[in-house]
Parts: sequence; C-alpha cells; structure tokens
Amino acid sequence: MATLDQKSPNVLLQSLCCRITGKSEAEVAHQFQFAVRVIGSNYAPTIERDEFLVTEKIKKELLKQRREADAALFSELHRKLQTQGVLKHRWSVLYLLLILAEDPRKPSSRVGNYGAVFAQALPRDAHSTPFYCTRPQSLALGYGERCAGLSASMATSGISSLGVYTLNGPTPTPQSLLAGQPLPSAVGGASSLGSRLAWALPTSSSPSAVGPATIRPPIGPLLSTTRALRPRQDGDAADEVSEAALVRDILYVFQGIDGKFVKMSAQDNCYKIDGKVLVNKSLRDTSSRLAELGWLHNKVRKYTDARSLDRAFGLVGQSFCASLHQELKEYYRLLSVLHSQLQVEDDQGVNMCTESTLTLRRLLVWMYDPKVRLKMLAALVDFCQGRKGGELASAVHAYGKTGDPQMRALVQHILSLVSHPILNFLYRWIYDGELEDTYHEFFVASDPNVKTDRLWHDKYSLRKSMIPSFITMDQARKVLLIGKSINFLHQVCHDRTPPGKITPASKSADTPKDAAELLSDLEGAFQEKIDAAYFDTSKYLLDVLNRNYLLLEHLQAMRRYLLLGQGDFIRHLMDLLKPELARPATTLYQHNLTGILETAVRATNAQYDNVEVLKRLDVRLLEVSPGDTGWDVFSLDYHVDGPIATVFTRECMGHYLRVFNFLWRAKRMEYTLTDIWKGQMCNAKLLKTMPELSGVLHQCHILASEMVHFIHQMQYYITFEVLECSWDELWNKVQQAQDLDHIIAAHEVFLDTIISRCLLDNNSRSLLNQLRAIFDQIIEFQNAQDSLYRSALEELALQLQFEEKKKQNEEEGQWGVTAEQEAEEKRRIREFQETIPKMCSQLRILTHFYQSIVQQFLVLLTTSSDESLRFLSFRLDFNEHYRAREPRLRASLGATRGRRMSNI
Repeated sequence: MATLDQKSPNVLLQSLCCRITGKSEAEVAHQFQFAVRVIGSNYAPTIERDEFLVTEKIKKELLKQRREADAALFSELHRKLQTQGVLKHRWSVLYLLLILAEDPRKPSSRVGNYGAVFAQALPRDAHSTPFYCTRPQSLALGYGERCAGLSASMATSGISSLGVYTLNGPTPTPQSLLAGQPLPSAVGGASSLGSRLAWALPTSSSPSAVGPATIRPPIGPLLSTTRALRPRQDGDAADEVSEAALVRDILYVFQGIDGKFVKMSAQDNCYKIDGKVLVNKSLRDTSSRLAELGWLHNKVRKYTDARSLDRAFGLVGQSFCASLHQELKEYYRLLSVLHSQLQVEDDQGVNMCTESTLTLRRLLVWMYDPKVRLKMLAALVDFCQGRKGGELASAVHAYGKTGDPQMRALVQHILSLVSHPILNFLYRWIYDGELEDTYHEFFVASDPNVKTDRLWHDKYSLRKSMIPSFITMDQARKVLLIGKSINFLHQVCHDRTPPGKITPASKSADTPKDAAELLSDLEGAFQEKIDAAYFDTSKYLLDVLNRNYLLLEHLQAMRRYLLLGQGDFIRHLMDLLKPELARPATTLYQHNLTGILETAVRATNAQYDNVEVLKRLDVRLLEVSPGDTGWDVFSLDYHVDGPIATVFTRECMGHYLRVFNFLWRAKRMEYTLTDIWKGQMCNAKLLKTMPELSGVLHQCHILASEMVHFIHQMQYYITFEVLECSWDELWNKVQQAQDLDHIIAAHEVFLDTIISRCLLDNNSRSLLNQLRAIFDQIIEFQNAQDSLYRSALEELALQLQFEEKKKQNEEEGQWGVTAEQEAEEKRRIREFQETIPKMCSQLRILTHFYQSIVQQFLVLLTTSSDESLRFLSFRLDFNEHYRAREPRLRASLGATRGRRMSNI
C-alpha cells in the first residue's frame, strides 16, 4: 500500500487498464485516454427545463391520440397561464403531467437516446476549457436562465435552431483546437448546457419569458440522409474526401485555422478547397459557403488584435473592442459545443451504430444566424476603420438604423458599451467641470495654453467631428456651456460654490446598462438632464456677474459715456475742453485733461453714478499725426478687467473707440455750427453800418443754414435710428438672455450694427470719406467766417475810431480831420472794400465744393443697400435742392423710387 500511495493517479489508472485488457502500456494508450476522459467527465442523464419543448410534446401526444380539440384547448390555456404568472414553476407541473401520461412500457426513441448520450459526454468542469471566462458582475444577463430551452432542443434532436447569441463580457480568444489535442470542455454541466449552445439575445431575464416568441422550435431531423463517420483506411488518399473530414476542417476554419483540405487562399482572399482534392460539387459549394464564417471571424479578430493594444485608440475604442470580444466569445462557445459533439461521435458514435448529427448542411442551418451577425460585425469594423471617440460612436449608431430587430438589438448593445465612456466624460463635465480626455475622444476640447482672461472665448471649444450622431448640435452647445460656466465661475469669478449646490447631480451612467437606458430616451430623460444643468448653471453665472461685478451697470455706462448718451456731461465737457483741444496735439498733457474730466463729472448728473463706474472712466490720447489738434486725438476710455472683460473684450473696446471718435467728431460739428450761428447773430447788428458786407454775410448765412440742416439730419439719424433703436434691441436681448453667450452675442450684434450704420465698416468706406470731407468743409467755413468777421470788426473799429477822433477834434474847436487824414481813411476803406470780392469768391468756392461733396454723398446714399441710408438721403434733400443740380442724383432717386414702387 505504501508503494501504491506514492504513485500518481495516472500511473494507477494505466496499470488498471493494462491488467483489465492484458496488454502492454503502449497498446492500451487509446483505452487509457478514454478512461481519463471518462473519469474527468461526470456522466449523468440530464433534463433541460424547456417549457416550450414540454408543451410541444404534450400537444404531439394529444394529436397522436386524435384529440385535436384537446390540443387546441391546451394551447389556449397554456397561453393564458403564461400571461397571468400564477405558477412560478410551470415547467415542473407540465413535465409531471407529461411523465404521468406516458406509457412506461413504451421504449424511448433512438434520437432521444443519442441526445442524452451527447449531453452525458459533455464534461461538467467548465473551468477546464480555455474558452471559459467569468462574466463580469456588471453584465450579469442571466444567460443560463434565458436560454435553457435551446439545450433541451439539442439534447432531444441533435439539432438546435441557433438564434441570436447572448452578449457577455470580454473573453480571451480560444487556443486552436488542433487534431490530436484533448478537446476543451464547453459547458459546465447538463444544467447549463443551454447557456453554451446558442448565441441568443433574450428579451426578458425571466425564465418564463422563454417561449415561442424568443426561441425557435427544434428543427428535428432536417435531412433524410447523413454520412456516418468512418475510420480512415490505408489507400484512401486518392479517394473522394468524406463529408465527415470536411466537417472537421470546417470547424477549424470557423476559428480562422487552415484545415487539411479547406485552406486560406492568399490570391483569392478566401477559404477554399484545393481544386486537386476530389470532393463532391455540392459538398464543395456548401463548404465554401460555410468557410465564409472563418473569413469574417478573421476580419473581426484582426481588428480587435490590432486595436486592443493601441492606447491611443482611447476608452471609446477599447470599449468597442471589448464589445467585439464579447461577440467572439459567444461565437467560441458555440464552436466548443460543436467540437465536443464531434469528439463524442469520434469516441462513441461508431460503437453505438448511430448516424452523425454534424453534417455540412446542418452546420449551414445552425450557423446561419451567427454568420449574419459576423457579417454585421465585419461591416461595422470596416466602417469604423480610422475612427475614434465620438466619431466611432456615430459610426456604430448609424448601423443601428435597420429594420431587423435582432441586428438592431446587437448594435444597440454595442452602442451602449461604446457610448459609456462618452457619457461618463459628459457627466464629469456638466456636474464637476472636469475634463479628463487624455486621448481626445470627447467632443469638448480644451486648450491649456489659453490664459484665464480668454477662458470663455478660446479655452474650450467643440470638436464637431467628435459629436456623436445621437447628440444634437444644440445639446452639444449646451454641454459645452455648462462645463465652461463652471470653470469660468471657479477660475475667473473666483466663486467657490461647489458645483453640487449650483445644480444637483443626477445619476450618471455607471454601467453600460445605464448608458443603454439613457440612449433609449435621448429626447426625454437625457434632454431633461442637460436642460436642468444648463438652466441652473447659466442662471447662477448671470446672477454672479450682475450682483458681484455689476455687468448691466457697466453696459449702461458704455452707452452714457462712450456713446455720448449723457448729454449734459458731454456738452459741459466740450465747453471745458475747447481751449485745450484747440491747441496742437503735441502740447496736450493727459493729467490736465483728466482733471477737466473729473470737473465735468462733478458738475453734472454723472456724479451720481456708481463709484465703481466712475473710477473706470478715463481720458485717452490717440496717436498724433503731423498737424493734428487736440480735437483729433482726444478720446474717452473705459477700463475693464476681470469677468466683465469677457463681455467687453479688446475687440469690443476697439469698436467702442471707433464709434466714440465718429460721434465725438459729429458732436464737434454740431458744436462748431452752434458757434458759427452765435457769431452771426452777435455780429449782425454791428455790421449793419457796413452795407458793403451785406452780400458776403448773406452768403455766409445761406451756407451755414445748409450745413446746420445737414448736421441736424445726420445727428437725428445717428442718435435715434442707429443708437437708440440698437440699444433698445440690445437691452431686450440682455434681459431675456439665458446664458452668458447670449449676452456676448447680443452685444456683438449691437456693436456690428452701429459700426455698419455709422458708416464705419469696410463697405461704407467711400461714404465715410465723403462725410469726413463734409466735416472738413464745416471747419474750413468756420475759419473763413472767423477771418471775415475779424477783418470786418477790425475795419469797423477803425472807422468808429476815426469818427470818434473827428468828433472829438470838432468839440475842441479844431478841424475834424485834415486832408491827409481823410485821404488816408479813404485809402484804407478802399483797400478793405477791395478784399470783399475776394471773400465772396472764397465763400463761393467753399460753397460749391461743399455742395459737390454733399451731392456725391447723396448719390452714394441712394445707391446703398441699407434702406435707412436711402431714407436719410430723402431727408437731406427733402426739397430736391441738390437733385436739381446733379443729374446722377435724379437718375438714382428715380431708380430707387421705381424699385420701391415695384416692391409695393
């Protein structure tokens, strides 16, 4: 006994085989292997819990007894019993009734016995197979409970209707099942045989759900004739290849392994039988059709092998590979069952004198659904080549638009796995503002080189190519805004409120099952989550900007100061600045102008503005050009920083500066014409004593009136039609804005509108040049009139002085004037009168030049595409004064009116 204890069980078993057979160890090798397989397997009869099969047997028994009415009644009662769910163990009750009804003296059928033997031949230890892989806990689909009906079908008839296979977790690829190697165990036992036989995608996890709607009835003996396996004889090499040999080869080809007769042809890129091999034509054709599964398998396997080790493929890509591994795993489970059946037939089929259940035609039927699914996977792999991240999810989603419910369910499951990382990215972004996208798979991109002051505009953006097709552009924009708002609050506004208090985080997609549920209701639950986070976060951000950073007050300050909306302040500022701005620009000092600005603030209603606003108001001097005066370089400035600089960007402040310079220049023209009118009114009575000036003064009054009309109409257009209307639209949009982007967009539209309608855009450059030329003529006219009045007043003063001296001399009893003094006085008067025609000529030239510029300006206005500018031309020439002088203007106005009438 001590010697026996030291020997291994294998040695003892081999010794037992030798003693029983009376042969040597070399001669009992086959028996020894069979004995090891028998000991390793637990032979026991099995009964599969297939409710559908039991009901079918009961109905068949009733039909055999010619009780058709009872069979129909039984079918109806069984259907009602399934819908009510009164009994939890319906199969047990039905099986008991079937057993009680059977005649114990009746022998069992040969096919049923063979099915039992086939079930017994399968080892119980599932962990001995290289295909075994524990299903992840997160994907517990109840495979064994859902597909139990299939195993009984195979055990009874040897043939099963192989439906759609179950989707489980990823599994390692099986090792090649080479001839001569021990076959792997495909199933854990008789009770779990159904979970290993078929690729089935059940619609319910309840065992009672398995019925005619989800499992096809057993096919039964499909073919009338099958070839029995025969041992290979010497000298058969030149004979025709048997179907059994082809079946064995095909099973290897299913795994992408070349068989003895069926091999991969590199030239034709397919598996085929060599033309030199003698094979029946029908068998050759059937083998070629079956070999397509090996080609499809290789295509999918090649993709997964290449991508599984590629880290740059990202989480979405790895999820896609994992879903493909799941499909291949179920495919391998089916192949392991077929190999096990083939092994049983090799070992026991001949001794039992039974026919083979593995034929090419039966394989063609059994592998139909797996072939369809592999075709779908291969097409999906082709379509997904070169894609990653959201683009890969879009490709998978596109394949889900099919009318085949099984294929749609397959793609939906793959999509749930593929979209799981994307939804995790999304929830981290909208609830925490965190973006951990190492492989650039998410549709929100971040630029780490952007500074904080440009965070809102430049740091985060949408990768349009990575937006999954099941997410709309509006949803993607909201997702971007939500996370961007959270980061803006933390980094720019320095708001430390936790994101959970801004918007409560809902349940995220923790598992692919959660992702699948969310994807099934994209317009419902998913949209509600996005909308809730969007509205809560955006509202909180706007509240912070208005409450802590006075966004709306700064916006109104821009309107009052930079757009000259505070009339009393602007008028008083011009009065104070007039002496300074009349000097050359090079002699100005900013601190002096700043002091004048503060004085104007304290003297007007501007002093009641918020201190935060007034301290940002400042003076700015533009770049000086030769010959510039203070009027040309002076500008108001408004300092912005922090969060409000997101709305008032450098580009926006540049637009404000351009508009301010234009409005300041137009306001200066109004101010200048006011001075011209005041000068005319004040000097009118003084110069009545000089009738020789009446003509030139009349000319001045007429030209001044033309200029005043022009400037008043331009001021009305700028103030009311441009600024006030645009401001009202802006303010309404700001009050209705739902997020910061809406405010920024409305503000940009406001600036673009006033830039365009104030003739400051590129399309209005010619109009602006003409308008500036008109402004220059007004300044020239002011200088000419000032020179005229200065000369006239000097002459008037000398004449009055001469008369006063003459009167004084007469009062003293002397001659009023001498002949020499009188001659000198007449000479001086004559010289002055000689200058009057020159002044008239200068005024006529100035008038003609001014009117020609105005006429050209009107022509450009009438041909403008902007309707408000065309209406401005009507107001400027309301009495058709310029139209009578300019033929082009008559043609333009006529064409414009014709177009307007045709539109009416």
